[in-house]
Amino acid sequence: MSARVEFDATFTSRTGQERDRVTIEKVIVGGWTGRDKAALQHHIDELAKIGVKPPAKTPLFYRVGVSRLSVADAIEVIGDGSSGEVEYVLLNHKGRIWVGAGSDHTDRVVEHMGITVAKQLCDKPIATEFWPLDEVEGHWDQILIRSTIHEAGGEVVYQDGGVAGLLSPAELLGHLKADGGELAERTLMFGGTCGAIGGVRFSPRFALDLIDPVLNRRISHAYDVVPVPILG
Repeated sequence: MSARVEFDATFTSRTGQERDRVTIEKVIVGGWTGRDKAALQHHIDELAKIGVKPPAKTPLFYRVGVSRLSVADAIEVIGDGSSGEVEYVLLNHKGRIWVGAGSDHTDRVVEHMGITVAKQLCDKPIATEFWPLDEVEGHWDQILIRSTIHEAGGEVVYQDGGVAGLLSPAELLGHLKADGGELAERTLMFGGTCGAIGGVRFSPRFALDLIDPVLNRRISHAYDVVPVPILG
């Protein structure tokens, strides 16, 4: 029997909303997915400042344990060396591809030792609302991603960009197929992020939004980040 995570989700389309039980058995994290080569290099450079080696090729597809997915409003992390990053996610549910939002929360202290290990060390919070991909593909480049953190006693914008700077779902799925993979039923994939304003850093709270200004819709999620003390 394969590992799995189950949760109740809201599927929002032009015809309304439906609730359904979702089962995830495989999680893929798309890395280095920038379409804009300058923005991609910016992200590579900002991670290089904390010792992360540049990728051998772009994009890359990392695997994380499905048990790392979280729909909770808080996660526990090791110390204060991790940070979140807002991403669009793709979900294959009952033969249809859906778009959602999540955070590829990553341990930045360990990241320079190995990205796969660093990603595996942290839970991956996701929102429980999804849109049909076919309803947003026609205006995909107008969709926005945004995140905020708690800093200096208030909310600070941490990331603010558009998915136009990232590979589109069709492009990303094409690269995945070329690598011998696929977004099979019960699979969820993270699609990439934009650069952090002011640099990558820890925060005790992370909030994220996926915004569709054309259909006037927004997917939001927020979670607390609770450090576990490092005692040895």
